[in-house]
Amino acid sequence: MSPVFKFKDANHEARLIIRRAVIAGILATIFVFIVSYRIFHLQVVMHDHYSTLSQSNRVKISPIAPTRGLIFSSDGVLLADNRPSFSLEITPETVKDMDNVLKNLGEIIEIGESNVSSFKARLKQNRRFESIPLMYNLSDEELARVSVDLHKFEGVDIIARLNRYYPLGPMTSHAIGYVGMIDEDELSTLDKSNYIATSHIGKIGAEKAYEDLLHGKVGYQQVEVNVQGRVIRVIDRTPPVPGNNIYLTLNASLQNLAVQALEGKRGAVVAMDPINGGVLAMVSSPGYDPNEFVNGIDSKTYNKYLSSVDIPLLNRALQGKYPPGSTIKPVLGLTALRHGVRLPDDETWCPGWYILKGTSLKKGDWKKQGHGHTNLRKAIAESCDVYFYALANELGINLIYESMSEFGFGKRTNIDIGGETAGLMPSRDWKRKTYNESWYPGETLNIGIGQGAILATPIQLAVATAVIANRGNVLKPRFFDHARAPLSEETIISGEKEVLHSISISEENWERIVDAMHDVIHAPNGTAKRAGVDAKYQFAGKSGTAQVFSLAEDEEYEADKLVKELHDHALFVAFAPVNDPKIVVSVIIENGGGGSANAAPIARLLFDDYFEQIGIPEVTFNDETTDFL
Repeated sequence: MSPVFKFKDANHEARLIIRRAVIAGILATIFVFIVSYRIFHLQVVMHDHYSTLSQSNRVKISPIAPTRGLIFSSDGVLLADNRPSFSLEITPETVKDMDNVLKNLGEIIEIGESNVSSFKARLKQNRRFESIPLMYNLSDEELARVSVDLHKFEGVDIIARLNRYYPLGPMTSHAIGYVGMIDEDELSTLDKSNYIATSHIGKIGAEKAYEDLLHGKVGYQQVEVNVQGRVIRVIDRTPPVPGNNIYLTLNASLQNLAVQALEGKRGAVVAMDPINGGVLAMVSSPGYDPNEFVNGIDSKTYNKYLSSVDIPLLNRALQGKYPPGSTIKPVLGLTALRHGVRLPDDETWCPGWYILKGTSLKKGDWKKQGHGHTNLRKAIAESCDVYFYALANELGINLIYESMSEFGFGKRTNIDIGGETAGLMPSRDWKRKTYNESWYPGETLNIGIGQGAILATPIQLAVATAVIANRGNVLKPRFFDHARAPLSEETIISGEKEVLHSISISEENWERIVDAMHDVIHAPNGTAKRAGVDAKYQFAGKSGTAQVFSLAEDEEYEADKLVKELHDHALFVAFAPVNDPKIVVSVIIENGGGGSANAAPIARLLFDDYFEQIGIPEVTFNDETTDFL
């Protein structure tokens, strides 16, 4: 049988080819459309996004810390400076094994545990692309040793920074304060955008109080980096705005003199302008070196400060609470005159003791033989305790509390640098709330001579004395005088006098108390007459001696039989000149003995120095006859 041949269907094959071609065309068209859409999406729709990502591979935004403003005294002495130094810093995002890097760096230079712990704390606070200091103030040797091996450490750099420095060291520590590294609590409250490149902030004192003026405004720069993250070049730069320079009311000469006068002693000195409230000097002795705190104090040094019996970290001028002793007698005298409890010539017989009527309570006077017939002027000049026992009993604790509170006792003065305590002005309510007990008349007698529960700070004593000097204005003490722009030196803000309130007392009664305080210094029987010897001006003051422990009624105070810590505190307050006051001073020397012998000479030194600077005002004092002397 012969084979059967099939002939191809040309039409069918043509249709098949066409169909395949159409399908292939459709697929190709879809593919081209997808590719075109993707290209369009990447090139047009997502252009900005991918352009930014591409740019960030080689360009970074780097913040620039502003230069902190300087601090000067009123007489132009530099109190807080910025000094160039080198710090060892690490950028976390470029480091793969941080612990290994820290270990290897520790083999090159000694890195303290405090440095490592502070660095790790900041690792949690800062963003990973920010450079974090590991060590500040590298020595020349440390700098050289790290520089040699720096190429081995990716993300590790040596950065030149300005480091805060306090040229006068302990001399101004309690007034200026210091800056320190920003901690976690501070970071949560700061404007992070303005502190992104800043590692330090004011901690206490003027540094903290005027942080906003001193800090400045952060700058930025665009830098091109290589694959290792090293900067190749700066593309663009927005310079930071440096902080303002601030000028304080502090007088460096007075400050230095007060420090020298208190050397080797525990105590405080405050000097202020009684007209505008400017603090001219504030010293707490002993002090400490604020430079040790700037980049983190080591535990050994810090523990030494904490364990010291002299408590150098305590700002005695603002936080020290002491019985004011006889320094409050002028205020009590004003209270008696103001409320008509006593007339100026009313006398009290002082045999050397006072017995509270209706009781067996007997209170002795510092002068065993007594002062005899004593009026208010004599009582202040000779510091007659018996007169003020009787006066306090007549005034009563309620009126005493009300009047003393007006003069600022028991309240913060609101000084601009903060950090102060309120002291204590006791009252019936206070004792009831504190001890759940009634107030006893004998306690009022103690308050009458500045003993008992009453406690005051040296700044409170200065403010109260300034009220007498300016005849009635309770001023807010301040350190800030003015701030200047760093480049133009233009004054941008000035401090202003602030009167918290005024005390209304007749001019006649103010003068009676001022006359009595003048007699303390310049009358033959004044308790601090030695402080006024050969003075080219006349001043008014009041000495005080405060017991640090209670004596029995029949017990005598014998300093030579007591340890130093049980000796009386020495106090003195004064203002000068009498009729045109320019300066007020309060002095306290812990366990210093008599105020007139030990504290008053320090005030005289400050007065002499200040008037040598500004000149003695041409005023005379109308000296009245003092028949009682």
